[in-house]
Amino acid sequence: MAARTTPPYRADHVGSLLRPPELLAAREERKRGAISAEALRRIEDRAIRDAVKLQEDIGLQCVTDGEFRRTFWHLDFLEKFENVTVIPPRIKAQFHTHTGDIEFAPPGLRVDGKLSRPRGIFVEDFKFLKSVAHATPKQTIPSPSNMHFRGGRGAIDQQAYPDLAGFYADLGRVYSEEVKELADAGCRYLQLDEVNFAYLCDPKLQEQVRNIGEDPKTLPSTYAKLINASIATRPKDMVVTMHLCRGNFQSAWVAEGGYDPVAEVLFNAIDVDGYFLEYDDPRSGDFKPLRFLPKGKTVVLGIVTTKVGALESKDAVKRRIDEAARYAPLDQLALSPQCGFSSTVEGNKITLDDEIRKLRLVVEVAREVWG
Repeated sequence: MAARTTPPYRADHVGSLLRPPELLAAREERKRGAISAEALRRIEDRAIRDAVKLQEDIGLQCVTDGEFRRTFWHLDFLEKFENVTVIPPRIKAQFHTHTGDIEFAPPGLRVDGKLSRPRGIFVEDFKFLKSVAHATPKQTIPSPSNMHFRGGRGAIDQQAYPDLAGFYADLGRVYSEEVKELADAGCRYLQLDEVNFAYLCDPKLQEQVRNIGEDPKTLPSTYAKLINASIATRPKDMVVTMHLCRGNFQSAWVAEGGYDPVAEVLFNAIDVDGYFLEYDDPRSGDFKPLRFLPKGKTVVLGIVTTKVGALESKDAVKRRIDEAARYAPLDQLALSPQCGFSSTVEGNKITLDDEIRKLRLVVEVAREVWG
């Protein structure tokens, strides 16, 4: 079985990387006004060059900028649309870790008027990544569903959008404008970071969805149409994948539950080429939902965890791949870490050496399994 020449690759990764101390210090200096935005960007550029070299030296066929220019995996993108406001936390979420629960109050979003996209959001960031990469540059952006899921109808201006159909139409349009401009800049590998399909697999979060006036059974179909509209402008040679996540904040997660409630819609109603699925521990359920995977699509198995530093054994990872191959053809499978290493600027509770060892493990196992 041959290695892949197009993404998603047999050995791939989700995107975010641990921020180097110099970059974290520079961000704090910028927050205090001690350095200029231009000075911070120069430091970001230097850190991204180093991160790209690290990924390429490990043997990865695709590279990201580590999301080094962001504080949050999603807010830094979504707040750039016109009439979108980041609002202070209103509720505390219960996050789970392997050592106990923690509370975290994430900021929210509010749509105050008609959505528009006055300028490119991550386009210049992608251009820089492309300029320093030898491997395939991958751009990650949050899924458009994140503009709706946390607040629902109550977080969307009634006068601007008396009917949510108009909101979804505008949201799909402004996203598609960004996708087209990324494509024009040379992006041929785009990843949508989608937490909400995974959240809809958790009975507790399904109840929260009902509390904001939505139906957890119909929301996946609504979001599928939104995602399809958002990527409708992509050229035929752009590969688009989705990463499903149950939460990733300082090694903690929010949601639990297998993919069964969303699998049919996820695999068959969304026009993407592949899926990065968490499978690093029992909170993500079993591999049976992979039976819905159609021909021509790839599932990248997130078996290697980014939550803890302990390194998985090659044999254990290979056994898990064998289990997955009972439900989907091995040729339609690939391997990656289960999530990013630093979905927020703080990063997970692991070291840089842990991160490197885990990425190397993914590359080595993929080579041994797929050639």
